[in-house]
Amino acid sequence: MVFQRKLGFDNDMYIEKQSEQILKRVEDFGGRLYLELGGKLFDDLHASRVLPGFKPDSKLQMLLNLKDHAEVVIVISAGDIESNKIRRDLGISYHSEILRLMDAFTSAGLFVGSVVITQYDGQPSALKFKEKLENLGVKVFMHYTIEGYPYNVKKIVSDEGFGKNEYIETTRPLVIMTAPGPGSGKMSTCLSQLYHDNLRGIKAGYAKFETFPIWNLPLKHPVNLAYEAATADLNDVNMIDPYHLEAYGTTTVNYNRDVEAFPVLNAMFEKIEGKSPYKSPTDMGVNMAGYCIIDDQVCSKASHEEIVRRYFNTLCDKKMGQNNDKAIAKIESLMNQAGITVEAVRPIVKAALTRSEETNNRPAVALQLPNGEIVTGKTSDLLGSASAVLLNALKVVADIDDKELLIKREIIEPIQSLKTSILGNHNPRLHTDEVLIALTMSAVTSEKAKKAFDALKELKGSEAHATVILSQVDRDTFRKLGINLTCEPHHESKKLYHK
Repeated sequence: MVFQRKLGFDNDMYIEKQSEQILKRVEDFGGRLYLELGGKLFDDLHASRVLPGFKPDSKLQMLLNLKDHAEVVIVISAGDIESNKIRRDLGISYHSEILRLMDAFTSAGLFVGSVVITQYDGQPSALKFKEKLENLGVKVFMHYTIEGYPYNVKKIVSDEGFGKNEYIETTRPLVIMTAPGPGSGKMSTCLSQLYHDNLRGIKAGYAKFETFPIWNLPLKHPVNLAYEAATADLNDVNMIDPYHLEAYGTTTVNYNRDVEAFPVLNAMFEKIEGKSPYKSPTDMGVNMAGYCIIDDQVCSKASHEEIVRRYFNTLCDKKMGQNNDKAIAKIESLMNQAGITVEAVRPIVKAALTRSEETNNRPAVALQLPNGEIVTGKTSDLLGSASAVLLNALKVVADIDDKELLIKREIIEPIQSLKTSILGNHNPRLHTDEVLIALTMSAVTSEKAKKAFDALKELKGSEAHATVILSQVDRDTFRKLGINLTCEPHHESKKLYHK
């Protein structure tokens, strides 16, 4: 069974239009552009979920169109190095993400010029990381904290401000400023470069490349509301750009941090170059995503689903001590604004809870295939509910009778023995990664197991909901399979420590 998924976004059109507009900005500024690139470059899963058809690596593919013109500068805050800040979707530190990004950019064919450590104020870990990078042959530049940033424009745009920063030596007209996450200092790095270029008589400009909010969609469009849900912990708010409305009489959407920072940013431009090239925060952006939506209904539905997913994720974050009530209240407000409920948008929630009730309130998982069909999995002595639902879903997709055993007990039991008797695990049930390995082994001798294994790729884009917070390994497996998982904010046991 091969699922035909509805598309709401033209990815090829997006790459073409975005590339054209970026090159135009380079030309408009006289041959050098510092482009602040927000969001994830390789794995923008949020964009691919709310804009069906947007590929997670769309930004990368767009930059590859410009690779002969572009070099990448990666920015990281010294404070994030010192605090060992983690990129939660990958489970790695920001400074490890720098190395991953450099490898990924280079492998893709992009030139990585250097790394900039920003907001440096004597953090020992930042110096150690600098030394590590330099030992690997990477150019590293240091930028410093500036007292009064961003409001003390006179000091910022002076020898005591940007003037203290090391000048980043670049060789190509398009300089992509990217980072492992928000708050890394991309914008200040761009402005620092403009300051130093101006001292050297070099013409250069600045622009932003962020996908969300989409400036030419309505303020309360589901796609823009989904962005607010994604940044609920940052307390970002979408708003009408008042400067754009005043300058052009046109309503556009931006977010509060850019609108609030614009007067100061404008003053910096004027101080650096004599006048500002922009009349509004919207002017600064290069974002053609709104022009490439080909089915608004599909994107709206996908965005409603994303808001509800973010709601459950935030509830679980709070349960695990990683979030607060304000983020939950924010998403509840967004759900009200969108006119949606959990029951209407995510039917697998009820299906999972019902299956749990039917099995004496043991953990259960419901999975909705891309064609809308819902299957469930229960907890047994052999399999966890997440593993069970994967096998049940594969039977449906591969058109295998539900009574068929894809993995024989003789294969499962030795794995259980290894887990409990040798490795000291107290839970004998197979996790999702273990059951997939067992399925792979079974596929060598079983035609039906082979059919199920070959159907794995068809689970991509499915929705799943668990009645308990699944283990990290199960969550990771669902993510790698492209299954969008949510969980009830409860642990399976009342233990204090959970893996």
